[in-house]
Amino acid sequence: MRPPLLAFAMFLTLSAGAQKLQRWTGFATAKGRQIPTEMQLSAPDKNGRVTGGFLNGSELEAASSGKGANGHITLTFGDYARTFEGDVNGSSLRGVLSGARLKIPIPLELHLQSDGGKPATHFVAAPPSQKGSIDGLWEIAVASSKGESAWTMKVEPFDGNGEIRAVIQRIDGDTGSMYGRFDPSAGQYTVSRFGAFGGDYYSLTPQADGTLDFSNLLAGQENHSTARRTEAARAAKLPPPTLSTDRTTVIDPSKPFQFSSPNLAGVTVSNTDPQFRGKVVVVAIGGSWCPNCHDEAPFLVELYKRFHGQGLEIVNLSFEEADQLKDPVRLREFITRYHIPYTVLVAGTPDDLAKVVPQGKNLNSWPTSFFIGRDGLVKETHAGFSGPATGEAYLHLKSEVAELVERLLAHGEGSAL
Repeated sequence: MRPPLLAFAMFLTLSAGAQKLQRWTGFATAKGRQIPTEMQLSAPDKNGRVTGGFLNGSELEAASSGKGANGHITLTFGDYARTFEGDVNGSSLRGVLSGARLKIPIPLELHLQSDGGKPATHFVAAPPSQKGSIDGLWEIAVASSKGESAWTMKVEPFDGNGEIRAVIQRIDGDTGSMYGRFDPSAGQYTVSRFGAFGGDYYSLTPQADGTLDFSNLLAGQENHSTARRTEAARAAKLPPPTLSTDRTTVIDPSKPFQFSSPNLAGVTVSNTDPQFRGKVVVVAIGGSWCPNCHDEAPFLVELYKRFHGQGLEIVNLSFEEADQLKDPVRLREFITRYHIPYTVLVAGTPDDLAKVVPQGKNLNSWPTSFFIGRDGLVKETHAGFSGPATGEAYLHLKSEVAELVERLLAHGEGSAL
């Protein structure tokens, strides 16, 4: 075995080349599956500081802090309360991603190929011309616990060399961008994503009738559904995906929406407080453990900065796991990362949702936002969040919400929307 100091010196030499960040490729083993994984890491600076994080396509999930010494690297992802620790041995890096209830081994190798700075691909097989393209929109027939009958999936080319990018939209949000290729030995595409949040891994197998056999590879061998083109799903009289505004409502829309929870300083904040009187309020249900809540946070910050001066308030009811409630360090990191200026309350654990928000009906999507008029009544509810990976859906949602807030702000406390 190469001595650790010599191995780290080799890492320093390799990292000091033309690219400031070196790419490492390998697999994270989760639920019996090897999920393709990439990381980018810098050499330690003179103070031992390391920068980098998980790479998916061209998207870098940067660590909040990192350090390296004597061949040992530590990256901290504070906003997920998870840590990657590994040891460099020559061109190999053996690490583990760990956190509460999580320990995932991740062996990696240094990627030395010169490819013009393009992200490394997980597979080397060429795409199958005989299968035709699977690019475009699909609907995946499901029977989810959240009352859905279908998910939307968008597939598109990624690098012009056979790699594809896919994103799945569910009622509670999207998967983020997943990448993959066709595997001729299995006769299927596989797409995946891995980061501090965990991983997603799916197979898409073309069928003779033009459908795709869709399988969540992290959910067991029998987890199969059928994906159809949108027009084929309508021709088969299958229900379309549930609209975000159709899932969650309130039990009695004639009663003011109530909330009351402590902030991080332990001070109880309630809907009856003067700061909310006569204001338009967005109550965002979420948690710092929730990837789609991470997607939503920058948009809520943008919304707050744009409309706060006109009378908008935003309240984040954050539901954290029991171990985080004792000392919500992850939630503090979440607030710091996204520079959140609006009110954040520690509402309890996810199991407390129905108790804390008893007015919610079919409230089981993370995140969910209640839009409250100046009269204190809920005017509209949005389940889930279409993040940046969804492209047009993300832009449409941002525009739709901004228009809704503008309409609510334009109406007086006692007037109808």
